[in-house]
Amino acid sequence: MPERPPLNAVIHGRIEREDYTVDKVYFMSVPGHFVTGNLYLPKNPPAKMPVVLCPHGHWPDGRFMRANDATVARELATGAERWENGARSPLQARCVQLARMGCAVFFYDMLGYADSIQFPEHRHGPQEEGFMSVDAEQNLYGYFPLQIWNGVRALDFLLSVPGADPARVGCTGASGGGTQTMVLAGIDSRITAAFPCVMVSTAMQGGCTCENSNHLRINQGNIDIAALTAPRPLGLTAANDWTKELETKGFPDLKGLYQMTGSPGNVSALFATHFPHNYNHVARTAMYGFFNKHFKLGLAEPVLERDFVLCSQDELSVWDAQHPAPAGDQVGKPHEVAVGRWFKEQTANTLAPLLAAKTDEERSKTDEVVGEAWRILVGRTLPGKGETSFDVGAKEERGDHFLIRGQVHFKDTDHVDVTFLYPKNWNNKALLWLSGKGPESLVSASGDLTGAGRKLLAEGYAVACPVPYLAGAARNPNVYGKRKLETYEGYAGYHYGYNPSLFAERVRDALTVIAMIRDHDKYHTDQILVAGLEGSGQVAAAAVAQAKSVVAQGVIATGGFRFGSLKDVWDVNFVPGAVKYGDVPALLALCAPVSLKVLDEAKPGEVEFVLGSLGQ
Repeated sequence: MPERPPLNAVIHGRIEREDYTVDKVYFMSVPGHFVTGNLYLPKNPPAKMPVVLCPHGHWPDGRFMRANDATVARELATGAERWENGARSPLQARCVQLARMGCAVFFYDMLGYADSIQFPEHRHGPQEEGFMSVDAEQNLYGYFPLQIWNGVRALDFLLSVPGADPARVGCTGASGGGTQTMVLAGIDSRITAAFPCVMVSTAMQGGCTCENSNHLRINQGNIDIAALTAPRPLGLTAANDWTKELETKGFPDLKGLYQMTGSPGNVSALFATHFPHNYNHVARTAMYGFFNKHFKLGLAEPVLERDFVLCSQDELSVWDAQHPAPAGDQVGKPHEVAVGRWFKEQTANTLAPLLAAKTDEERSKTDEVVGEAWRILVGRTLPGKGETSFDVGAKEERGDHFLIRGQVHFKDTDHVDVTFLYPKNWNNKALLWLSGKGPESLVSASGDLTGAGRKLLAEGYAVACPVPYLAGAARNPNVYGKRKLETYEGYAGYHYGYNPSLFAERVRDALTVIAMIRDHDKYHTDQILVAGLEGSGQVAAAAVAQAKSVVAQGVIATGGFRFGSLKDVWDVNFVPGAVKYGDVPALLALCAPVSLKVLDEAKPGEVEFVLGSLGQ
């Protein structure tokens, strides 16, 4: 986590109602960036007051939302709303009712909504700098991280309110606010009860740049993210939208999880699928009952809203003559770049001492932070015993050695095509040979051994050389056409949020082969070595870092490669976050204590350098 500079919260412009109050609030989540919103309080607060954080989602005008007359009439006619003012602003309605129930409620703006004017928009195409740039993806800053960080800091503010009860902390929002709710509850254990609405499902996962981030949903989805709340209370709603199948897809799994954790009464859901996408009075009533139960408020059920006085935009806005809105470099692209720079500085300050680790204790901390980050970037650790297998496709005896081609399998999910050279005078050392050329680095297309292949066999090494994942690919595959790439739908996090990078796939393949060599039931090796060359040095470094418990030696020819030098998010070697977590030098440091030979990063003659380094 970044550091938490002082909020410097400003609270002003109180609105007095009969049984609740509304204050205008703004504070800094990072230096120079303001979070804006309204604080709703009961008129006569209890000594210990539950608190509820309210992110709003992508409703028109956000906190300032006011539905038109036709929408109000429809909501009242269908039974979605009870009162005209609730139909006019369901967002204000929930804050008012929660305050009437005795809770402190902070209702804050998403980026680019209402008073959050420093980011005029957060749906735009890729740019050369700022939140949709190559630099942003390399360092993992952007709209999603800032939006969630604003929520963390909003919780800091809310818990600073006099009388706030840290044992009763809620969060609830719908749609994009549901995304924020489940992610905040997942990463911040201070939230004791979460109620994300019309977002948790096995279908669409969130369509905005502030709801998606690199690595977020690879092999998982919103059901898994919501499950992070367990065993704390979790309430959900479904509507006639992408959540309409929640009752049969996803919710049974959540119920099973809560049963396993011994808290079956802590998960609930309202399946009001006759209503469209909403946070209407029917859904809000379920939410009031949820917090009434888990906060032990003791109110009679059902907890129903009463009418209230709607606040105008002028009454709610935090900016006025005495509290001027940000302007100049605090708005737009200069501000975007400044915030991104701050996040990068935070990372650099944290990682610098970790990457300079000297003692075993320091290296352990480095592995805990930087190593765990790279494990996430790669998405797989070294497979366990029994998780890999080998199928022989073809085996040829060629005088003093065997040429074997086959497939190494990881569980039932994927496989790697591998060529093996096995000498009859085997020295009991197995070498994983990673090359951008694949097996042709050792055996030509016509079947003749290359110079490298002959030398390795002469030295007695058994050599495994996998075909690189998507061999010959010039870039990471993606589903975008040129038109989409130029819009906000070209945001790289949409692809890398759901799909591993090509680099990660190649590292996973290397780990699969290492595990197979380690566990082979016929050929028991004394040592496993890994060599990376011809564009695969960085892949080898990442593999050794993950498999250092079984690798005895690594020889890495980097060819001078750095992830930070890449200028295209679709480059074949692009890995979101690689620069944030130390680039190639960090990978090499994470290989410790493996005996590692890093060749002088010269580009020519890599094969010869590697061969000369083996056995040293």
